[in-house]
Amino acid sequence: MATSSLFSVLSAISVCPSSSLTSGKYRTNSASLNFQNPFIYNPLSCSSYSSHRSLKRKLCRVQATVLQDDEEKVVAEPSFQPSSFPQNDGEGSIGDTSESTSSSALERWVIKLEQSINMFFTDSVVKILDTLYHDRDYPRFFVLETIARVPYFAFMSVLHMYESFGWWRRADYLKVHFAESWNEMHHLLIMEELGGNSWWFDRFLAQHIAVFYYFMTVLMYVVSPRMAYHFSECVERHAFETYDKFIKLQGDELKKLPAPEIAVKYYTSGDLYLFDEFQTSRVPHSRRPKIENLYDVFMNIRDDEAEHCKTMKACQTHGNLHSPHSYLEIEQEDDLGCVLPQTDCEGLVDCIKKSVTSPQGQAKQR
Repeated sequence: MATSSLFSVLSAISVCPSSSLTSGKYRTNSASLNFQNPFIYNPLSCSSYSSHRSLKRKLCRVQATVLQDDEEKVVAEPSFQPSSFPQNDGEGSIGDTSESTSSSALERWVIKLEQSINMFFTDSVVKILDTLYHDRDYPRFFVLETIARVPYFAFMSVLHMYESFGWWRRADYLKVHFAESWNEMHHLLIMEELGGNSWWFDRFLAQHIAVFYYFMTVLMYVVSPRMAYHFSECVERHAFETYDKFIKLQGDELKKLPAPEIAVKYYTSGDLYLFDEFQTSRVPHSRRPKIENLYDVFMNIRDDEAEHCKTMKACQTHGNLHSPHSYLEIEQEDDLGCVLPQTDCEGLVDCIKKSVTSPQGQAKQR
């Protein structure tokens, strides 16, 4: 059985060529294996998915460590353009009919119309908030966070309704949307702890807008999920821009203030499964915030909004969303408590000894 433990460790190393191990190219090669967005489902690559699944499983820990060492700046990506809509990819090739061309043109026109309507409504609400809260930042954030979490309730309501009717099921969508609502709820709790809900008018306005927004989103999601997701993307992008502007203006003062207790608990302690779940463009465990003051809190809230933008953008293509954790199905027998270094395969002998002498390895020997 010791031989089987040796084999399980050696198999993890076999994914990197020997030339890469000695030349230090393993980090570069692993980053080039289509890890730009490993969680975006591509229906055109279903045949190759199963063949590469085991390779992704072996490389997931290495990728997570690389991301943590070389963290990129979080930005809110712009919305997809109608010309790049995935359902239109590959059109214009030989054999396309005029009917399919006219259909794609109509679809692009519909997408453009949906986005125009969403941007009009978003801009209108932003102008109202600018008028009411031009010099009251925390109440504005309280109103924003009360509104921002509503769409995820609406999405889950419609998804549960479809599931009850037996029409279709999207378990990953439910998981991700719940994680998004959990994240937004903690943003709201932070703003409440900072006093953003101290005025009766602010609570009244936020709650009544949220009720109207809920039913509007439910109706929109039933008619066009793509439009509903794009509208949420617009809202999340506005939140990102609002927090980013606030940090640039008040950054020095924020660094002198302590972080709310609820923020420290949410970002640094407890089970962070749901924190990883809503960030569908990242490998789980690749982002672990450090909270030392109020500046760090707002930096992480801003980055959360950017991650929501990316997730909402992915959702605009049907079937394009998958839970980040669904790609980390590592078998229990493969995890013997020894993680190989990400840049090379040094320490192989120590790893083998640890796997053999561990309780799991001794149990396998018996």
